[in-house]
Amino acid sequence: MDRSLTGKIGRVTGTVAPGTIGEVMLPFHGGTSAFFAYPFDKTSVFPVGEKVLVIYFEPPQSVYVDELPDVLQGKG
Repeated sequence: MDRSLTGKIGRVTGTVAPGTIGEVMLPFHGGTSAFFAYPFDKTSVFPVGEKVLVIYFEPPQSVYVDELPDVLQGKG
């Protein structure tokens, strides 16, 4: 299983919410790529511009994301 994106921080470019296909830009293979994104907990909503943490990568182009822990946001 490819875990190369697990733990990466991305920026939401298409609202991630239950029942929708969101979009997140992530560093990937030396560049930045768009990935389909879904809330990991199936209930959260992440607006455009928010930074998120990749919890699970489902090849080829889907990620499940969650909010950044405070320590990664510089608040901890």
